[in-house]
Amino acid sequence: MTEAHWWQDAAVYQVYVRSFADSDGDGVGDLPGITARLPYLADLGVDAVWVTPFYRSPMADHGYDVADQCDVDPMFGTLADADRLVTAAHALGLRVIVDLVPNHSSDEHPWFQEALRDPSSRLRERYLFRKPGPDGGPPNNWESVFGGPAWSRDEASGEYYLHLFDRKQPDFDWRHPAVHEEWERILHFWLDRGVDGFRIDVAHGLYKQAALTDHPPSLESQDALFHASAAPHAWDQPEVVDVYRRWRQITDGYTDRVMVGEVFLSQLERVARFVGPDRLHQSFNFPLLAAPLDAQTWRRLITASLAAFEVDGAAPTWVLSNHDVIRHATRYGGGEQGRARARAATLTLLGLPGSPYLYQGEELGLEQDDVPGPARQDPIWLRSGGTVPGRDGARTPMPWTAQAPGHGFSSGTPWLPFGGQAAERSVAAQEGDPGSTLAFYRRALAQRRALRGGLDRTVTWLDGPPDVLAYARRHADGDALVCVLNTGEATTTFALPGATLLVSSDPAATASADALTLPAGTAMWVRAQV
Repeated sequence: MTEAHWWQDAAVYQVYVRSFADSDGDGVGDLPGITARLPYLADLGVDAVWVTPFYRSPMADHGYDVADQCDVDPMFGTLADADRLVTAAHALGLRVIVDLVPNHSSDEHPWFQEALRDPSSRLRERYLFRKPGPDGGPPNNWESVFGGPAWSRDEASGEYYLHLFDRKQPDFDWRHPAVHEEWERILHFWLDRGVDGFRIDVAHGLYKQAALTDHPPSLESQDALFHASAAPHAWDQPEVVDVYRRWRQITDGYTDRVMVGEVFLSQLERVARFVGPDRLHQSFNFPLLAAPLDAQTWRRLITASLAAFEVDGAAPTWVLSNHDVIRHATRYGGGEQGRARARAATLTLLGLPGSPYLYQGEELGLEQDDVPGPARQDPIWLRSGGTVPGRDGARTPMPWTAQAPGHGFSSGTPWLPFGGQAAERSVAAQEGDPGSTLAFYRRALAQRRALRGGLDRTVTWLDGPPDVLAYARRHADGDALVCVLNTGEATTTFALPGATLLVSSDPAATASADALTLPAGTAMWVRAQV
């Protein structure tokens, strides 16, 4: 890369605004709550904060159904609170990335409300209204990501409107120029207020196939995580990348801003076309979310990811958890073993070039909570009639203290209940414990920050036992950072002399004069000559 930018190696922390910190006791996290906790994030060692949607919304999908993208919902605060958050973050050396939701709006957006009131309104053209199919039902066979048909009937006109998510989230028609104009206005609104970038929700959406033809019935997704593989006409249309070419021109008009896309596609070559010097700066790299913690699988996926994203004007990203998926400590088996494997996986990704995106609470070793059915609020749970668990288990509030019922998150009743792990894994319970997951994250992020300026961006793979993943990145002083991960079920050795920098969890992991010894599910960073 010809020029270094902060986002090319930034450690970014995702704040799920509803669940991070509640300042006013209503049980829902808010912007002042985030601002009050920014020193914690600065001490953790991250470089940037990504804040999920806090805009005006009826909250049918917890803020991802936006009625006004240029205002703050009173539940979360005010525009002045948003400005104070940005100012306070910058004072602590933290960047702020905000979430944009351009694929759809709320059904309470003024445009959609006018479209419903007057079927002859020109605003109706900004959404995808269509006449019924030949049988009087929906115009095609498309299904919602949340379950059921992707079409709902407007009783006043008899037409159907498209919503790839909840019925209260109608999709924009991006073939209408007014939609482009409005979103360019939104970009300028937040850039002018000083935000450092945007996370773009459903970035592979926006455009739909113009004819809106049926999806081939024979296509079935091989992985439920990547719904787009079974719906080729609804996602990743050729025109969508041109939107980001225009948006890149806008962001390049400001100083060092970034756009990262949620491009939820399984094929890396399709994701890679969204990034580059004239497109998005980054795209989330999701295949690891669907992969087991296996050395050979990880080597293959990391190699492919570096080839796809380590290109001029872009940078790779690494992510193991977010608000839409099961927390990785649970995916890796849960309990102490799952948490240990999660730390090992995190340390492995922190050593790679690019930007790790961390999800709130993973630094505490939080696992997926089992939210009781009556307390669940995810529209996936509701639309499935309770047959699909939904995402609430990854969204329970952040436990700051051991004291129930609010655990330092709220003085009121939390919007989702805490699980049984809250007291034991709260921030307060881990402060001062050098063996805690929180202490490990702080050490790892500090070590990463100390090393990254001198590390070459080239990754060199080192051969070892089948269950061992090992790579090196050369340092400017002549040594190399070597990361070794044991994904197997037994202790193993790896022939390499070096000085231990960091161990993911087990103190039995050691470096001798000629070899490393790693227990199962452990990773190490060593300084070595390779």
